[in-house]
Amino acid sequence: MKRNTIFTFVATLAALALTSCGEQGASKKGAAVESQPAEVLTKTSPVEQLEVAETIDFTTTLLPYKKTFVTPQMALRIDEIRVDVGDHVKKDQLVATLDRNQYNQSAVQLRNAEQNLARMKSVYEAGGISKSQIDELETSVTVLRETVANLERNIELRSPIDGVVTGRYNEPGDLFAMAGNADGGIGVLQVMQINKLKAIVAISEKYYPQVYKGMKVKVTAEVYPDKVFDGEVNIVYPAINSATHTFNVEVIVPNGKEILRPGMFARTEFNMGNRQSLTVPDVAVQKQMGVNDRYVYVVKNGVAERRVVELGRQVGTRVEVLSGVKAGEEVAVTALSKIKDGTPVKVVE
Repeated sequence: MKRNTIFTFVATLAALALTSCGEQGASKKGAAVESQPAEVLTKTSPVEQLEVAETIDFTTTLLPYKKTFVTPQMALRIDEIRVDVGDHVKKDQLVATLDRNQYNQSAVQLRNAEQNLARMKSVYEAGGISKSQIDELETSVTVLRETVANLERNIELRSPIDGVVTGRYNEPGDLFAMAGNADGGIGVLQVMQINKLKAIVAISEKYYPQVYKGMKVKVTAEVYPDKVFDGEVNIVYPAINSATHTFNVEVIVPNGKEILRPGMFARTEFNMGNRQSLTVPDVAVQKQMGVNDRYVYVVKNGVAERRVVELGRQVGTRVEVLSGVKAGEEVAVTALSKIKDGTPVKVVE
């Protein structure tokens, strides 16, 4: 009787243990089912190939269209300067005068020499002097005429171009010296033509076939970020720099209102033609926090796959993708905050 009681007690404990194990197993199965991520509902858009303008930006510095120093050809004392920095001048406008004493002396010598030559010609015709003496007198008059003409050009300094005075290096009473000034030139004044400017742009040699004289160029300056100036290629330099593998292009920039200034930093945009490129909706592109990586989610077989992409230009509401996706693939465009790499997704219309 006692043996049967012990047996019954052991059997009961075993049954309780089996029941407990069964419940724990069922609980674990339920937890496993609950831990599976639910599908995220999203809409997708295909990676499409579109024709995109290949526009390339190059940085440069604006230069005056023309620049000159108003310089006498000899050391003379400055008598008067008629313009100042910032004044606009016209071509051939008188801008400064120099001391006339040497000119006046040479002019008197020339008049005397011409009068003497006229008298001596009469003597020569009468046989009083030789032909060589007349030739010597004529040579002397010719030299004096050139001296007076040169002095006349130097005592009246005129601007060789239309422009604006950008440098004044002397004052009345100074003895002009043929020495360099602060702007690296020699002269009493500096004049720049700025109603149009130019820019020398270094472009990669691979674009040489696409660049030509008369090509339109968009120019922007940092100080006027909302303004676009219409430039034009004026010169395509024929040589390639062997060290940088670039070639220079001169771009002319109209500046009728003279709001641009030489020395300003600028960007030039060249349209090198159209090319076929892959594009995705710009809303599909995400930015990784803390870095500059851009990525999209490509949907394949109901699963989101994170792809890092290299972007090109904006094309309306789409953006050019240079690498990371293939034509025809589908990228998620909604519920992106709920999607991670490997998230199950269900595409909805």
